[in-house]
Amino acid sequence: MSVSSDSAKPAQSNTTKPAATQPADNRAAANGLPYLSNFASDVANNSWLLPDGVVDVLFEDAHKQEVLRHQLIQQLISHGYELVNPPMIEFTESLLSEASEDLKRQTFKIIDQLTGRLMGVRADITPQILRIDAHHGGHGIARYCYAGDVIHTLPSGLFGSRTPLQLGAEIFGCGELAADIELIDVLFSMVNSLDMSAALHIDLGHVAIFKRLAALAELSDNDTEQLMHLYANKNLPELKRVCQLLTMGNDFYALARFGHDMAKLLDTLSDTAKQDTHIVTAVDELQRLKAHLETQWQTPVSIDVTELSGYHYHTGIIFNGYINSETQPLVRGGRFDGMQSVGQLSVKQPRQATGFSMDVSRLLAHTQLELPIIVLVDYEALQHANADKAQMQNLLQQVTSLRQQGYRVTMPLTADDRPTALTHRLNFVDNEWRLEAV
Repeated sequence: MSVSSDSAKPAQSNTTKPAATQPADNRAAANGLPYLSNFASDVANNSWLLPDGVVDVLFEDAHKQEVLRHQLIQQLISHGYELVNPPMIEFTESLLSEASEDLKRQTFKIIDQLTGRLMGVRADITPQILRIDAHHGGHGIARYCYAGDVIHTLPSGLFGSRTPLQLGAEIFGCGELAADIELIDVLFSMVNSLDMSAALHIDLGHVAIFKRLAALAELSDNDTEQLMHLYANKNLPELKRVCQLLTMGNDFYALARFGHDMAKLLDTLSDTAKQDTHIVTAVDELQRLKAHLETQWQTPVSIDVTELSGYHYHTGIIFNGYINSETQPLVRGGRFDGMQSVGQLSVKQPRQATGFSMDVSRLLAHTQLELPIIVLVDYEALQHANADKAQMQNLLQQVTSLRQQGYRVTMPLTADDRPTALTHRLNFVDNEWRLEAV
């Protein structure tokens, strides 16, 4: 809370200072803008405040986040994924060349002081993986994993973070459902290794169904966007009215009514849609993936073929992973197209890919670390050891051994120097160093 500038200032003499030397808050008040005076005081007194959606990760949470990052990456590496670490900034020509409008809006832009060119601070690492695969992936199947900070211009959701720690995995060069199954299996292996206090629920979708119907009906871009808006808002009455005016409108309405049940959906679709190879294949992929997840991982699975977020980016299966009743997904994933150079002319052709990403920070509230053993070397015993070379050598060996076992050992600098949550003390008793519980 700021203090009024008048009440905070000491009494001043009658000598008038030149206007150029008056403080900024005095000039604001003199101009009849007292709110600027309060703002100046707020800035001066609260310079430590962070922007909305930006927080410090401190102490135990910082330790937990680093442990989670390491454990999850090790899980991915053990499944054959190669770790990459792209830079935080890139020229926008490469960073945003294939980006959606949403990603472009989420990306901070800066000017490179060396070249004068526009650069972007990454808001998503996936586009960087596309670039890496295009130059280093070859023509076979390639697996990548990554973990790094990203920065958003706006938070995602009401209390979303603008600085998530993004971790993810991608498979390039395989267009089979087996790649999607592998990724989700790896995801569950990662989550189950964390001893989470919450269950993971998977919501499946498949953008190819709506895309194919839109192509068969020859929908205009405006009609496509309108339907996507109605699907997102679950506005069935308005959707029914709009669909009555569209070619194959009953099919588009059926997606909203029965898009959670593939058997009912196939029964309701028109003969044209039922006989279309792309739609039949997409429905079959959803059914097979749902059955696999329920059998292999005993996890709740729902289907919504009108979930079209990322419609202009994704090409097939999409999935979101939710924990408990949170409204924002922990994990987002799905199929998309990368690009691959062909021949000496560097002609680009699509390269099928699938992947997922998550914000590691979202796991902090749902996981626990083992309680640490926090050890303090007795200060008086340490002072005696400083005068005895052999005793000090023995102490250092004990401290090194404890630290290698994962104990946190503090050698105090003063008599008042002690860690919080102390659990053990290292004392010198009967000519030996003993670890004793506090």
